[in-house]
Amino acid sequence: MCVNYLCPHPDQLPLFGVEAGELVWQEEAWQDYAAPFVVAGRQGLELRLGNYGLVPKRHQPDGMRLSTTNARSETVAELKNFRYPWRAGQRCLVPMRAFFEPSYETGRAVRWRIGLADDAPFAVAGLWRAWSEPDGSISHAFTQLTVNAEAHALMCRTHKPEDEKRSLVIVRPEDYQAWLTARRPDDAHRLLRLFPAEEMRAEDAPLAPREGAIKPTPQLLPRTLGLFD
Repeated sequence: MCVNYLCPHPDQLPLFGVEAGELVWQEEAWQDYAAPFVVAGRQGLELRLGNYGLVPKRHQPDGMRLSTTNARSETVAELKNFRYPWRAGQRCLVPMRAFFEPSYETGRAVRWRIGLADDAPFAVAGLWRAWSEPDGSISHAFTQLTVNAEAHALMCRTHKPEDEKRSLVIVRPEDYQAWLTARRPDDAHRLLRLFPAEEMRAEDAPLAPREGAIKPTPQLLPRTLGLFD
């Protein structure tokens, strides 16, 4: 599933009800990168910077390399790494401009950039947790929720033919509060659904060199595939 996505520009964060402040992050997020996420705080919505991957590499047993960037909605309540934040209602929104998935329709892996049809930033359903660090500080980490996408017109075209098709859960703005404040797991589960394919777009996006700290300037879009144009 998704292990790489484009973070929002700081000037796009008011769309999610928060401000960047002095937080700085990379243009693209990969596992164990610091990236922004949104939670419901006591005084309203809060922006936090956290590790992309609910169990950071530094907190994993020696010799183990867990991938916790994604949590399956079907098993999130049972798996050791995810069940506590799920049951505790530690839900978050992961703002982004697009995410990347491979397609094998040509017989080889082609990297696709996937986002909304109007190229607007959007938020993905996630979970977060806190970690105690050796120096006494507290850090944060997050993961993204996924659902089965075998019947989705766009997401069924990603990954190898034999692989299960999955999709991140894009949350509509009118559901932000419901997702963030859902206390009962059943209420949260009802929001884990596929986003309509006709409101999404995929673009051919070869992997580019990773850049430095994010700058609030527009990026040129790669060639569109015209899947739903």
